[in-house]
Amino acid sequence: MPEDNLKFTVEFGGGAELLFNKVKKHNLELPSSQKWTIGSLIIWLRDNLLTERAELFMQEASVRPGILVLVNDTDWELLGELDYQIQNGDNVMFISTLHGG
Repeated sequence: MPEDNLKFTVEFGGGAELLFNKVKKHNLELPSSQKWTIGSLIIWLRDNLLTERAELFMQEASVRPGILVLVNDTDWELLGELDYQIQNGDNVMFISTLHGG
């Protein structure tokens, strides 16, 4: 019997949505056969949803400094950062605090 997919929401704000085709909210459904962490989600987002300038979203295998990551309105630093395992119904938000000038 196949497992249900992992269903959760990813949101972008503070200008980060401009890197993702100007779409602020994505309802994702990913195979639950894989353990999805914030780290693996960031790579998946880069490979599947990012439409321009990956260097403004990522630095090495993480988000670049200046991008806040919240999981269910809690700072990811309190949850284990890249190692946090995403759960059904989670809301993962990436907010850019970087502003050009």
